[in-house]
Amino acid sequence: MAKADPIIEAVEVTKKFGSFTAVDKVSLTVRHGEFFGVLGPNGAGKTSIIRMMYGFSPLSAGVMKVFGLDISTGWREIRGQIGVCQQDNTLDPDLSVEKNLLVFAGYYRLAQSVAAHKTRELLNFFALSHKRLAQVSQLSGGMARRLMLARALINDPRLVILDEPTTGLDPQSRHQVWDKLRELRSRGLTMVLTTHYMEEAAHLCDRLIIMDRGRILVEGSPDQLISAYAGKSIIEVSTPRPELVAFVKQQQVRHEELANRLIIYPGANDQLSRVIRERFCHERCVFRNGTLEDVFLHLTGRELRE
Repeated sequence: MAKADPIIEAVEVTKKFGSFTAVDKVSLTVRHGEFFGVLGPNGAGKTSIIRMMYGFSPLSAGVMKVFGLDISTGWREIRGQIGVCQQDNTLDPDLSVEKNLLVFAGYYRLAQSVAAHKTRELLNFFALSHKRLAQVSQLSGGMARRLMLARALINDPRLVILDEPTTGLDPQSRHQVWDKLRELRSRGLTMVLTTHYMEEAAHLCDRLIIMDRGRILVEGSPDQLISAYAGKSIIEVSTPRPELVAFVKQQQVRHEELANRLIIYPGANDQLSRVIRERFCHERCVFRNGTLEDVFLHLTGRELRE
């Protein structure tokens, strides 16, 4: 397989659960060495599609190829070259940190000497060597998550799938995980990420899709999507005065009226921003850069999802 060939290629992939369509004719490619994000609100279909990527869930329709192999027929060979870091903690609580890696290496039939070498290497990389003999129950949340990442790499995978890898971590632990993921990306490893943290996707992903109701809404780099759907600058106004709301409507500026809050998207119109600042923003105004979260909320809505 040449490096120019996609690592993952999905063509009109569909996943149904009875009469419910979780993934609806999704097509995408993930390139060699790319950090690719799959974002979406709860129920968007992102978990369903990544489970199809590593053969955990069969396709209802369409074609999914990984390393050029059809996942429906070549899943055994594909799984041997993939690492998966699941959202839930699936570490064995009865084993030590070191044993969790050694036992998992056995599933890939690694020779004992190779497994021992990889275990030492990964514990060192994820700063867990000092916890080598500790029980999993003695690990902090950040350490447990780093151990799960180490386990996903025990077989030297060509592709790693990360399902919300930093959920529940404090900011320091989250940034530690980000640093390690960025280092892995610099080594040319291909990674697919699902996350609810927009900042995480913006920091890590070369390219991403945003899904909703089983379909892809947009695709592009974080910067491209921010530029297209949020703009370089945003103005947030708490309890806006009626005169400002009327002015924004008169100028036909894209905006959102929320409960006691007005969000204005002036785009590259610096003159309009200055007018709003001088005439209406003596207080309660926040001028900030557009973010991926703005894009996400604009495309998927702000209502809560069950």
